Amino acid sequence: MVSVQPLSLGISRQSATLRVMVDPVSSDYRFAPLLVARFVGAYLVLLAAAVFVATALVAVLDLPGDLLVVLLALGLAGLFTLAWWLRTRAVVVRFAEHGYEVRMIRGAGVKQSRWSDVEDAVTSFPRELPSVVLRLRDGRSTTIPVEALAVDRDQFVRDLQERLQHGHGLRRL
Repeated sequence: MVSVQPLSLGISRQSATLRVMVDPVSSDYRFAPLLVARFVGAYLVLLAAAVFVATALVAVLDLPGDLLVVLLALGLAGLFTLAWWLRTRAVVVRFAEHGYEVRMIRGAGVKQSRWSDVEDAVTSFPRELPSVVLRLRDGRSTTIPVEALAVDRDQFVRDLQERLQHGHGLRRL
């Protein structure tokens, strides 16, 4: 069961005199550390399976054992590169001045749209995960699981509110 609660955005069609201080620079949100650990753990399992298979091939085909050392060194380099990329470079959600983009989240729905196309935003709990759902004017939606992001929920919602208000041409008093 999915419960939906309205997100307090302060958007009113009658009050177009709100002023928002949105930084025109984009806001990038990355994976939460728990998800990075899951990806790195999955990589370690695959690396262990590859080393197991390579060990069997070296034993059966009488190949040099140095192949295992090379495979392990390359695998560990790949492990550190993956962990570094996921923590510092992989952008999951990007809020820009004129719209948003969602990457690497399966089942997110619409991956990118303009702020002016967003009709409203609500909180939802699909599969017991707190999420923000951006409902678009054409009936489609984007679901962003907030727990997947390395950011405080309130900070994420405040940034979203400001960008939606700015995208709808509203300004704070």
